[in-house]
Amino acid sequence: MTMGSRSEPGPVPGLSTAGGTGTGTAARAGGAGGRGTVSRRGFLRIGGGAAALAALPPALTACSGQGGGSGQIRVVGVADQQKPMDELLAEYRRTHPDDRFSTSFAPTDQVQTVVRTQLAGGNAPDVHVLFPGSGSAMSMVELARAGLLTDLGDQKWTEGIPENFDAAYRYEGKTYLYSAGSSVIGAIYNKKVFAAAGLQPPRTWAALLDVCAELKARGVVPIALGAQTPWVTQLITYALVPNAVYAENAGFDREMAAGRATFAGSGWADAMGRYQELQRRGFFNDNPNGTTYEQQTALVAGGKAAMAVQVSAVLSNFRAAAASPDDLGMFPFPGGDDPGRLWIPAGIVVGLGVAAHARNTAKAKELIAFLGQQENIDRWATAVSAIPFKRGPSTRIDPVLDAFLPIIDSNRAVPFMDQSWPNPEVQPAHFVAVQELLAGKTDVRGALGRMDEAYRKKS
Repeated sequence: MTMGSRSEPGPVPGLSTAGGTGTGTAARAGGAGGRGTVSRRGFLRIGGGAAALAALPPALTACSGQGGGSGQIRVVGVADQQKPMDELLAEYRRTHPDDRFSTSFAPTDQVQTVVRTQLAGGNAPDVHVLFPGSGSAMSMVELARAGLLTDLGDQKWTEGIPENFDAAYRYEGKTYLYSAGSSVIGAIYNKKVFAAAGLQPPRTWAALLDVCAELKARGVVPIALGAQTPWVTQLITYALVPNAVYAENAGFDREMAAGRATFAGSGWADAMGRYQELQRRGFFNDNPNGTTYEQQTALVAGGKAAMAVQVSAVLSNFRAAAASPDDLGMFPFPGGDDPGRLWIPAGIVVGLGVAAHARNTAKAKELIAFLGQQENIDRWATAVSAIPFKRGPSTRIDPVLDAFLPIIDSNRAVPFMDQSWPNPEVQPAHFVAVQELLAGKTDVRGALGRMDEAYRKKS
């Protein structure tokens, strides 16, 4: 899922992720052939031109040759990667005091536009944001196919990548992605707002509708939605699709790839219909298409809205915006009416890659090797509320994820949907489809028809 945020997903984002936010996720657990479930023992992505270039920080648009002779390492990421990168670079400099870095973090849409162009032009940053799997222009598979990435397979940390995550980290047997672990999508909520209304996090779809109705009657926005930021549009769909599709048909991705299934003719229609139902009942803020991710964050953190469907990787941003981080919690967004059979989305978080034509390849790889040490995997995962892809004796998981772990352990988690899509056209088609649905410019069949058309395009 492509994601992005602040000066960063979507997805993802791909969301893009997503869309980004900006950060970000598990890859196809079933291997290259299709989607399987994700077990914790096996254990978000988030989507230019001249205008985008003009708006970017100088370090993002600078040529990678800047400082190349002196060995300066240029790093470009999305905003939700800034916190872990700042912390870990400070630690890295303790043992590498002579290494110099140029870092820049920007919104996903801008990064994907500019860095993708720079990669193709041979003037990319040494280390850059990279989304897992396939399905976006800056995804691991898309860039590896184009010969734009450096193989990291000789690094020791890669030995710990679970086999069922190969499709997220590897392409044709080579490892190109560094990512600390898995993120989940659920509802980030304001505990004080819920407590004032005497409400508990709902565990079924029917209970969710009742909770939203009670909040609305009290003058509180039940669900904040920042659909002006493209990657945010995908998150509610992703939260609902596991129950609507994969709980009944774990082989859906294989059927799509074989041309035996469509979005419009599947449980995707039920999920999109429920998305539309939330809007029809007035459970979103006014004008979601005119509301940004940052505004969505402020609404929940400030108590004007009760919750937002988001990826756990951005929880730190919500906490930072709240009066106290303890004001916020997170619960699995209920897509069905049997709490014991709830399925959720979980995916490898947005990571990093080394450009094939990096000016400082050796130093860039040395940095990635440092990030791959267990204590640093743990630090990165903690910073983005993720579950490390491998764990050591001292690994600690953010307590906010406690409600999600039993679902993951019961094999009722599926990768973010876009990580198995065959080309980078489907994700933006999904963004636009949701925005048009919210604007009343299309219906569910029309929205999913747009996605089916994009899915059939050749990469």
